[in-house]
This record gives sequence, C-alpha cells and structure tokens, in this order.
Amino acid sequence: MIDADQKFEEFLKLKELKYTSERKFVLKAIFSFHKHFDVEELFEKLREQGNHISRATIYRTIPLLLQSGLITEALHCQDKTSYENIFNKKHHDHLVCINCGKIIEFYNERIEKLQEEVCKQHNFVPIEHRLGIKGYCEDCYKKIKKETK
Repeated sequence: MIDADQKFEEFLKLKELKYTSERKFVLKAIFSFHKHFDVEELFEKLREQGNHISRATIYRTIPLLLQSGLITEALHCQDKTSYENIFNKKHHDHLVCINCGKIIEFYNERIEKLQEEVCKQHNFVPIEHRLGIKGYCEDCYKKIKKETK
C-alpha cells in the first residue's frame, strides 16, 4: 500500500517538480497534526521541530498538497482557512463554532443519501462535496444565553 510520502513524490514527478527537503518537512508536519490546521499553526509546528521553512514555502506547498489529494481545505471561518489531512480517511462533514473555533466532525448517512438523490434528480455527477455548518458549540451557546439574561 502506498503511503502519503510516496503519493506526494509520485504526484510531484508527474508535475515535473522536485521533492525537496522543505516539501518533505511540510508534509511530515501536516501528518503529525491530528486536527485541522491553518498555515500559521503549520508554520509554528515546523519552527518547534527546528525546521526554519518560510511561510512563502508553505503557501507554495499547500496547493500542491491539495492537488495531490493528500489534504483538503476543510473550512473557512473567522478569516482563516483550515486544512486537514484526508489521506486514507473517510469522508465527514463539519460543525464550526463561530465563537471559539471548535470543529466537530460528523458523518450522517441520511445526508449522504440525500445528496446522491439531489444529484441524480438533476443528472449531476458529483466529484466532491463539503458540508460545513457554522453556529455555536454547546459551551459557547450556554455562555451567550447566560450573558443575555
């Protein structure tokens, strides 16, 4: 079975690009996250690991990782774009708290079936989909309710 490192290397070869040590470090850092991340968090993680890779290198590497299918843009909230590793992971959707930024992943078979039905009704061939619902997590909603009393 191919791993993420091999998949990225093969993708770069097809694009006639080099698999530089900087790109390897970026990929390794991304796969060490067990949550969603943004570019700033990735930059900080690389610094913590002793890799002094510029933000520009990260910003140039992210689109390649997106195109390769190793990561996806999970959501955009509070002027930040969050990404997540999707290599060998099952599809899921997101609930996003607009107050604290908490992200809750979920999968719902009925939603998936409904999307399939809608596509079929419109003779539409889906390639991908993302569902993100923005609102308040339970803790933030309780605080807001308490403050408005």
